[in-house]
Amino acid sequence: MELNNTWRKTAATIYEKPRDSKMLGQVEVDITDVEKFIAYKRKQGVRITITHYLAYVVSQTVAKVPQLNCYINRGKVYQRERVDANVSVLMGEQMGTVIVKDADKLSIDEFATEIGKKIERAKARMNDTQAKNKNLLSKIPWPFRKWFFNFVRWTSHDLGIVLPGIGIKPDAFGSFIISNIGTLGLDIGYGALMPPSNLAFVLFLGKAKKKPVVVNDKIEIRNMLPLSCVLDHRIVDGSHGGMLFRGVQDGFLNVFKNFNIDPQELE
Repeated sequence: MELNNTWRKTAATIYEKPRDSKMLGQVEVDITDVEKFIAYKRKQGVRITITHYLAYVVSQTVAKVPQLNCYINRGKVYQRERVDANVSVLMGEQMGTVIVKDADKLSIDEFATEIGKKIERAKARMNDTQAKNKNLLSKIPWPFRKWFFNFVRWTSHDLGIVLPGIGIKPDAFGSFIISNIGTLGLDIGYGALMPPSNLAFVLFLGKAKKKPVVVNDKIEIRNMLPLSCVLDHRIVDGSHGGMLFRGVQDGFLNVFKNFNIDPQELE
């Protein structure tokens, strides 16, 4: 096992000690009905997962709460022009990402199909711009790569200048990032905002577990999924985090109603 691989060198460069701008939040959502919905969709030939569905719901929520779709530039908050969903995917031993553009304008079937195609292409390619940038940064000797990264971030975030071939555009990482850390064996966790992304929030899926839950004053065994969120307090407040989680709760608890499906059809 190589300790100082490409990503470790990159991570040591871009991540810093925690800062005051971070806010953390956590909820549990009942995914029992969504799992039935996913099984129903798969029978129709739609390849969809919990992560895909969550990314879709978050995209719809962000479109309704534009403050969640902003970024910082020259000390000011700016609105992104569209909602792009960024989903973290395990590719070999390292994490990669795929971005679905205009995600809020797609149907659930279109979203699942699009993200599936992008994941397959990303896994086959494995040498996209993101990977090249990681390799470029890791090849720069320490401590020069730290200075280089800070210079790029200063020019792109603070000055709004995009350096040819290197600069980070406001939409380079999408509107938000979703990562399923539950598949990696973690019950729940809080990841970093990742400074280059300049995102208002990142969202993480934990490990789903069956639990006794009160439903209509009766105790039922339901499959509960922990969600954790890290928000940039420079861009959003706690109220916006609450709006995000309420939108997610609605998307999971009212899945049949939202898609005009009779639950009996799924039996």
